[in-house]
Amino acid sequence: MNSVETTFKLIFTDDQYRKASEYVKDMKRHPKRVFWIGKEGKTDEELILSHIAHRILSGFYNNYDPGFYKQNIVGMYNHKSES
Repeated sequence: MNSVETTFKLIFTDDQYRKASEYVKDMKRHPKRVFWIGKEGKTDEELILSHIAHRILSGFYNNYDPGFYKQNIVGMYNHKSES
């Protein structure tokens, strides 16, 4: 079976960072939410950056806007591997 490992290089605004930080802070008040699955032991910074990436990539794939990817996704690097 083949697989591909992909790395995205994303840019984000101070406002996106602030909103993600507020979201993570809110999630800390709700430790039983689905948000926490697979995130045990991550730092606040890792959680914030992960949330920003998730929002950007979800927006790109779910709400296609021709100019969107030019604003936030500045690179995509792929490596094919065999599993």
